[in-house]
Amino acid sequence: MEIREWCHEIPKIELHAHLNGSIRDSTLLELAKVLGEKGVIVFEDVAHVITKNGRSLPECFKLFDLYHILTTDHGTVSRITKEVVEDFAAENVVYLELRTTPKKNEAKGMTKQSYMKAVIDGLRAVDTVDVALANSDSSTDYCLEPLPINDTQGRIRRNKIYIRLLLSIDRRETTASAMETVDLAMELKDAGVVGIDLSGNPVVGEWQTFIPALKHAKQLGLPLTLHCAEIPNQKEVQAMLDIHPERIGHACFIEEEEWRRIKSAKIPVEICLTSNVRTERLHSIDDHHFVDLYNSKHPLALCTDDCGLFSTTLSNEYYLAASTFGLDKGQIFQLARSAIEFVFADNEVKEALRNIFEAAERKLMP
Repeated sequence: MEIREWCHEIPKIELHAHLNGSIRDSTLLELAKVLGEKGVIVFEDVAHVITKNGRSLPECFKLFDLYHILTTDHGTVSRITKEVVEDFAAENVVYLELRTTPKKNEAKGMTKQSYMKAVIDGLRAVDTVDVALANSDSSTDYCLEPLPINDTQGRIRRNKIYIRLLLSIDRRETTASAMETVDLAMELKDAGVVGIDLSGNPVVGEWQTFIPALKHAKQLGLPLTLHCAEIPNQKEVQAMLDIHPERIGHACFIEEEEWRRIKSAKIPVEICLTSNVRTERLHSIDDHHFVDLYNSKHPLALCTDDCGLFSTTLSNEYYLAASTFGLDKGQIFQLARSAIEFVFADNEVKEALRNIFEAAERKLMP
């Protein structure tokens, strides 16, 4: 089997996927046209940017504005969630941690609670599979049962896909708003929320603003994953490491001293190859810190970040790693399997994932 197709067939674990940035282009185009018919012009060349493959960084920022407008509608949030889960399932992703920032919009009657209800409604609405409902008598586990799902090539996949949610604190938020997000995460633990993410524009906000909420999350037992070193800021990186996050994302501008701390603490790194190149964090994928981390056997997981925004898939990220860094099938498979140990789900889910990979190894490995 050719390596690109093989990377699609293996089970995979996604730990760094933003809900809004994973919207299908076709859905985005449809919703943008509806806005246009209502007289809402987000930006002039919206259709061109949506349909373009290989968007520039300024064009990506334009789409962020569109995402923000679209996700202030409850029905749209539910639809997007449903489609994103279906798309990851079609890529044979068997565990998905989907992160999103709970939004408030008084004009739309949206609260952080109602936003998350819309997300959870989207999970319940996934077609052709049976989702165990939150707060039901039978289960509090979001797990799509192993019923047939046709992917875009017409193949049948029968693996389960476990869905977990991370609530994101946006760097534009106040301390009070960030605290509200952490408390909401605790309220929704039975609905599949397993941790807290800190994300958003890396040039916005002061680290001190978020410390109370992040420490509060720690005290409540909520794991943390932090967008770290997306821009050069050694002081902030040091402060992030001081709070002992369970994972970090990106890590593009880490100094040698901080790398020593990260490696010593064995903090898993969420690696987003395509994203880091498209956002111009790196000149070339060949320069990516993946190589150093992989060769030093440091915990890492390949992720998409924003698969819609950057026109990629998790299968493609594995193919990029294989083709760029010369990894063979055995190395790729082990890289995918090792991510089990970094998920924020419980041991029961981890054991189920190990069983999925063992079955796949018997089928797909020579």
